[in-house]
Amino acid sequence: MEAAIDRIMLTYDLLANRSAAASAEARAKVTEYVATLFKAGEKDTHRLTVCGLTYLRELDGSNDPVKAGYTGL
Repeated sequence: MEAAIDRIMLTYDLLANRSAAASAEARAKVTEYVATLFKAGEKDTHRLTVCGLTYLRELDGSNDPVKAGYTGL
C-alpha cells in the first residue's frame, strides 16, 4: 500500500506545481482513500495507483473539462 501511495504522490506532484502544504494535504486524503480500497480487498499496486490518481484529480477538478478550461468551441 505504501508503494502505491508513494507512486501516486510522485506522479501527482509531476502533474502540477503545488505547495508543500497542498501536497501534504493531498497525501493525507489519498492515504485514507487507498486504505479504504485496500481494506475492501484491492491488493494490486497498479490498480491502487490508478484509483488514487483518479481520486486526487477529481478532488482538484482537473478531470472536469469546464474547470480545465474547455469551452466546447
